Amino acid sequence: MKQYEQVIDVMRKNGGFATLGFLYQNVDVSKWTTKTPFASIRRIVQDERYFYKIKPGLWALNECKADIVKKLSLKNSAEDKKFNHTYYQGLIVEIGNLKGLQTYVPPQDKNKLFLNTPLGSISTLDRIPNFSYSEFVTRAKTIDVIWFNNRNMPYSFFEVEYSTDIQNSLLKFNDLQDFYSYFYIVSAIERKKEFDQKINYRAFTDIKDRVKFLDYEFITNLHTKSFELFSIGKL
Repeated sequence: MKQYEQVIDVMRKNGGFATLGFLYQNVDVSKWTTKTPFASIRRIVQDERYFYKIKPGLWALNECKADIVKKLSLKNSAEDKKFNHTYYQGLIVEIGNLKGLQTYVPPQDKNKLFLNTPLGSISTLDRIPNFSYSEFVTRAKTIDVIWFNNRNMPYSFFEVEYSTDIQNSLLKFNDLQDFYSYFYIVSAIERKKEFDQKINYRAFTDIKDRVKFLDYEFITNLHTKSFELFSIGKL
């Protein structure tokens, strides 16, 4: 079987689509003569005869396009909005899992699908740890993704902002500022200006230097790179 045929076969078995990270883990490159198999996979999926890009880091088979649009609910802007939010939540959860951290998504998101799989099935925590007073735990429960360390303390908080007000997430982070944690707003690069404006509000002076903005492309690249390093035993 040729290299591109192997990639097609893996995608077919996965419903016709896959992230680059999934391909890195599931395409058997042990007999490939190239020293850069992951670069070869990236090159293969850009062959428009067989593949097309759904989102950054997510590729699909042309032969399955109609079914994929239906399966992933990409028929209109409202469905696309929902897909985007869950997609980036899932990528962040998988990155945390690869890092050996415990991962949490809020109860209302557990049954939402990250591609083929409910978010609750890929996050490692069924419920949020009681890491502090109930008022802080309750406040944290609604955050899109939290990474916890092996002491059940919050390591990183992530809010995925596709169209909602960034200020609401900053208010959550402000309430949780006393924890030794990282805070991230994940959104489209076009919203970086909005983030810069709101993080400079006087109300957020105490967290201004602790909250970072990560755009979607950064997240997808980090997801891909994390799987690459994990696959070669360097993560």
